[in-house]
Amino acid sequence: MRVIIVGAVAAGMSAAAKLKRMQPEYEVVVYEKTEVVSFGACGLPYFVGGFFDDANNMIARSPEEFRETGIDLNIFHEVVNVDVINKKVTVKNIETGVEFEDFYDKLMIATGASSIIPPIKNVQLQNVSTLKSMADGIKIKELLNKEENKNIIIIGAGFIGLEAVEAAKQLGKNVTVFQASDRILEQVFDKEITDILEDEIIRHDVDLRLEELVSELVGETKVEKVITNKGEIDADVVIIATGVRPATAFLKDSGIEMLPNGAIVVDEFGRTSIEDIYAAGDCATIKNIVSGKDTYVPLATGANKLGRIVGENLAGTNSTFQGSLGSSCLKVMNMEAGSTGLTEGQAQKLGLDFKVKFISDFNQTNYYPGRDKIYVKIVYDTNTKVILGGQVAGFKDAVQRTNVIATAIFGKLTTSQLGMLDLCYAPPFARTWDILNVAGNVCK
Repeated sequence: MRVIIVGAVAAGMSAAAKLKRMQPEYEVVVYEKTEVVSFGACGLPYFVGGFFDDANNMIARSPEEFRETGIDLNIFHEVVNVDVINKKVTVKNIETGVEFEDFYDKLMIATGASSIIPPIKNVQLQNVSTLKSMADGIKIKELLNKEENKNIIIIGAGFIGLEAVEAAKQLGKNVTVFQASDRILEQVFDKEITDILEDEIIRHDVDLRLEELVSELVGETKVEKVITNKGEIDADVVIIATGVRPATAFLKDSGIEMLPNGAIVVDEFGRTSIEDIYAAGDCATIKNIVSGKDTYVPLATGANKLGRIVGENLAGTNSTFQGSLGSSCLKVMNMEAGSTGLTEGQAQKLGLDFKVKFISDFNQTNYYPGRDKIYVKIVYDTNTKVILGGQVAGFKDAVQRTNVIATAIFGKLTTSQLGMLDLCYAPPFARTWDILNVAGNVCK
């Protein structure tokens, strides 16, 4: 059995490693167009900000370590076409430019996603970069470590953009953030939560500019100024963080079913619409547990889990992926926030009969140091009171409380069950009635 895996970051190497452990005699061939494999891009903003300096901390295993297990791992090799009828792939050697064909019995697509570059004039100027790859991280880290680069412009207020804000502020820079819509993180959090996070950003002297579009970069060789629909501002470094799209353009004529954005549609086994072809990671969909819909949620957690499932199935099992809640979190300056399940906005789009409750309380007792505000929003079914989604923001333990809500959603708990859930209590960690208990009890 010859299995080809296209892409060697999260999902691809998770599948390759699992497959080789289960079926050591299989030929497992991996093609990766860069030299970096098994790479955790989530660490990039913290690498850039100097929270750690060894880029290898973001590498789980080296190419040599994978090869020692018997995986035929080929770096600087890009798959440029897939012939699904004859079960062949066309591979380009990046270093030599030579193309060749290889054949497979089974194929996995794990090509991830690429950064979206908005239509901005002169985006090719020096000191302008996305923050997606290892090379991006090294480049931006070098730029931010230069004393003369004081004014940092970040285009996009999603996860990467806001994490880059903290990185730049950590290094004492002047930071301006441009966001086209009227609030940050609008795909992940409802307005009650984003209002709180926006206040935290502004409180740290970040110039947050909502509903402002960057149209042009100005400079001779390197960027010196940014022009928007509302004015202009000096710039020494520009970080573009306007989202990602699935890296599946090479499959456009393959007949594989995709969402309009190019995400490959897969079932609970990780199978695509073409027999013997699987996909996982940021190039593929993932099933939402609450809605039952195929969704695009480019997160490392889902990529690794579905990648593992695909590895098992390539080895001959029939393992199923239980689905995702899209659970995600981030740190915004001194605050943290998490979201899981459906937001109010998503529930509205699905036409569900639901209610919401938003409350604020304290994370712990007042007589132990560290007490601060914490905020919870619960989305729940009007009739059954089953929890559909939740969001938490605060200065301490907000994300771990989000994990409790994720577990409650997976277990189909009702709001009243959350209200009486036996959660840990001690003065340094919570109040006798934790805010999650309170939130559950006020959801009527």
